[in-house]
Amino acid sequence: MLGDWIFASGQIPLDPASGALVEGGIEEQSERVLRNLGAVLEAAGSSLADVVKTTVYLIDLAEFPRMNAVYASHFDRDPPPARACVQVAALPLGARVEIDCIAHKS
Repeated sequence: MLGDWIFASGQIPLDPASGALVEGGIEEQSERVLRNLGAVLEAAGSSLADVVKTTVYLIDLAEFPRMNAVYASHFDRDPPPARACVQVAALPLGARVEIDCIAHKS
């Protein structure tokens, strides 16, 4: 944190109970990532509603539409947070998606 700003590092789709990568495809992994990110923000006194910028890392940009459908369900507001999305060669533990963010403390 810096003042009222939270800079959350990238979250991958780890099950918080087991510490293992969640099973399933890009939809399941995106859902877990966004839930994990929400938990990090809540612990810092914020929420996904306070996110102003995200960066999404995908190992395959062809999966963007399916990831985006899940993403949109968590950021259903106008205007949505600014976002960058990039394709990367690999992510930790073989994850398909990672998301980091900047949020304002509520």
